[in-house]
Amino acid sequence: MRALVQRVARASVTVEGEVVGAMGPGLCVLIGVTHTDTVDTAVKLASKLWHLRLMADADGVMNLSVADTTKAILIVSQFTLYGDTSGGRRPSWTAAAPPEHAEPIVSALIDALRELGATVATGRFRTEMAVELVNDGPATVMLEV
Repeated sequence: MRALVQRVARASVTVEGEVVGAMGPGLCVLIGVTHTDTVDTAVKLASKLWHLRLMADADGVMNLSVADTTKAILIVSQFTLYGDTSGGRRPSWTAAAPPEHAEPIVSALIDALRELGATVATGRFRTEMAVELVNDGPATVMLEV
Protein backbone atom coordinates (compact mmCIF):
# COMPACT_ATOMS: atom_id res chain seq x y z
CA MET A 1 0.00 0.00 0.00
CA ARG A 2 1.04 3.54 -0.64
CA ALA A 3 -0.10 6.54 1.33
CA LEU A 4 0.51 10.16 0.46
CA VAL A 5 0.10 11.83 3.85
CA GLN A 6 -0.50 15.55 4.22
CA ARG A 7 -0.81 17.46 7.47
CA VAL A 8 -3.76 19.76 6.90
CA ALA A 9 -5.56 22.64 8.55
CA ARG A 10 -8.75 21.30 6.95
CA ALA A 11 -9.82 18.98 4.14
CA SER A 12 -12.98 17.78 2.44
CA VAL A 13 -14.23 15.49 -0.31
CA THR A 14 -17.16 16.38 -2.53
CA VAL A 15 -19.01 13.97 -4.83
CA GLU A 16 -21.63 15.31 -7.26
CA GLY A 17 -21.95 18.55 -5.28
CA GLU A 18 -22.34 16.80 -1.91
CA VAL A 19 -19.66 16.94 0.80
CA VAL A 20 -19.20 13.29 1.74
CA GLY A 21 -16.24 13.72 4.11
CA ALA A 22 -14.73 16.69 5.91
CA MET A 23 -12.40 17.43 8.80
CA GLY A 24 -10.49 20.20 10.52
CA PRO A 25 -6.82 19.88 11.51
CA GLY A 26 -5.30 16.42 11.07
CA LEU A 27 -4.07 14.20 8.26
CA CYS A 28 -5.41 13.91 4.72
CA VAL A 29 -4.27 10.54 3.37
CA LEU A 30 -4.47 9.44 -0.26
CA ILE A 31 -4.37 5.63 -0.40
CA GLY A 32 -3.18 3.39 -3.22
CA VAL A 33 -3.65 -0.38 -3.13
CA THR A 34 -1.70 -2.91 -5.19
CA HIS A 35 -2.42 -6.57 -5.99
CA THR A 36 -0.43 -8.08 -3.10
CA ASP A 37 -1.97 -5.92 -0.35
CA THR A 38 -4.04 -7.67 2.32
CA VAL A 39 -6.01 -6.79 5.43
CA ASP A 40 -2.76 -7.28 7.38
CA THR A 41 -1.10 -4.66 5.17
CA ALA A 42 -3.96 -2.27 5.94
CA VAL A 43 -3.64 -2.85 9.71
CA LYS A 44 0.13 -2.17 9.56
CA LEU A 45 -0.46 1.05 7.62
CA ALA A 46 -3.16 2.14 10.08
CA SER A 47 -0.70 1.81 12.97
CA LYS A 48 1.98 3.69 11.07
CA LEU A 49 -0.42 6.54 10.21
CA TRP A 50 -1.76 6.72 13.78
CA HIS A 51 1.73 7.01 15.29
CA LEU A 52 3.45 9.03 12.51
CA ARG A 53 5.06 12.07 14.14
CA LEU A 54 3.99 14.68 11.64
CA MET A 55 1.99 16.98 13.93
CA ALA A 56 3.61 20.05 15.50
CA ASP A 57 4.26 20.35 19.22
CA ALA A 58 4.08 23.64 21.17
CA ASP A 59 7.44 24.66 19.68
CA GLY A 60 6.34 23.95 16.11
CA VAL A 61 8.49 20.81 15.85
CA MET A 62 7.00 17.66 14.29
CA ASN A 63 7.16 15.59 17.48
CA LEU A 64 3.53 14.54 17.84
CA SER A 65 1.26 12.10 16.08
CA VAL A 66 -2.37 12.51 15.14
CA ALA A 67 -3.04 10.12 18.06
CA ASP A 68 -1.52 12.75 20.38
CA THR A 69 -3.44 15.65 18.87
CA THR A 70 -6.59 15.96 16.77
CA LYS A 71 -7.27 12.26 16.03
CA ALA A 72 -8.73 13.40 12.67
CA ILE A 73 -7.89 11.56 9.44
CA LEU A 74 -9.45 11.85 5.98
CA ILE A 75 -8.93 8.72 3.86
CA VAL A 76 -9.28 9.02 0.08
CA SER A 77 -8.72 6.01 -2.17
CA GLN A 78 -6.53 6.93 -5.13
CA PHE A 79 -5.44 4.20 -7.54
CA THR A 80 -3.30 6.73 -9.44
CA LEU A 81 -0.64 6.48 -6.71
CA TYR A 82 0.40 3.29 -8.53
CA GLY A 83 0.73 5.01 -11.91
CA ASP A 84 3.94 4.03 -13.71
CA THR A 85 5.41 6.47 -16.22
CA SER A 86 8.72 4.66 -16.77
CA GLY A 87 7.61 3.59 -20.26
CA GLY A 88 6.66 7.03 -21.50
CA ARG A 89 4.31 9.90 -20.81
CA ARG A 90 1.06 7.95 -20.48
CA PRO A 91 0.85 6.28 -17.05
CA SER A 92 0.24 2.56 -16.80
CA TRP A 93 -2.15 1.50 -14.04
CA THR A 94 -1.30 -2.23 -14.04
CA ALA A 95 0.26 -2.07 -10.55
CA ALA A 96 -2.97 -0.68 -9.08
CA ALA A 97 -5.31 -3.29 -7.65
CA PRO A 98 -8.73 -3.60 -9.29
CA PRO A 99 -11.62 -2.07 -7.31
CA GLU A 100 -12.90 -5.48 -6.22
CA HIS A 101 -9.60 -6.10 -4.41
CA ALA A 102 -8.86 -2.53 -3.30
CA GLU A 103 -12.19 -1.55 -1.74
CA PRO A 104 -12.17 -4.14 1.09
CA ILE A 105 -8.52 -3.30 1.85
CA VAL A 106 -9.32 0.42 2.15
CA SER A 107 -12.32 -0.47 4.34
CA ALA A 108 -10.03 -2.56 6.56
CA LEU A 109 -7.68 0.43 6.89
CA ILE A 110 -10.56 2.68 7.92
CA ASP A 111 -11.83 0.11 10.43
CA ALA A 112 -8.34 -0.32 11.91
CA LEU A 113 -7.91 3.44 12.30
CA ARG A 114 -11.27 3.73 14.04
CA GLU A 115 -10.33 0.88 16.38
CA LEU A 116 -7.20 2.84 17.31
CA GLY A 117 -9.35 5.86 18.20
CA ALA A 118 -9.24 7.95 15.03
CA THR A 119 -12.12 10.06 13.84
CA VAL A 120 -12.12 9.05 10.18
CA ALA A 121 -13.77 10.90 7.32
CA THR A 122 -13.72 9.29 3.88
CA GLY A 123 -14.21 9.83 0.23
CA ARG A 124 -16.50 7.58 -1.79
CA PHE A 125 -15.06 4.61 -3.64
CA ARG A 126 -15.47 4.40 -7.45
CA THR A 127 -16.62 8.00 -7.87
CA GLU A 128 -15.16 11.21 -9.24
CA MET A 129 -14.14 13.13 -6.12
CA ALA A 130 -13.16 16.75 -5.63
CA VAL A 131 -10.63 16.84 -2.79
CA GLU A 132 -9.98 20.22 -1.20
CA LEU A 133 -7.36 20.79 1.45
CA VAL A 134 -5.22 23.38 3.11
CA ASN A 135 -1.79 21.81 3.59
CA ASP A 136 -0.34 22.83 6.95
CA GLY A 137 3.38 23.48 6.78
CA PRO A 138 3.34 22.29 4.08
CA ALA A 139 4.07 18.85 5.47
CA THR A 140 3.73 15.92 3.07
CA VAL A 141 5.29 12.44 3.22
CA MET A 142 4.93 9.22 1.23
CA LEU A 143 4.56 5.94 3.13
CA GLU A 144 4.77 2.46 1.71
CA VAL A 145 4.10 -0.79 3.57
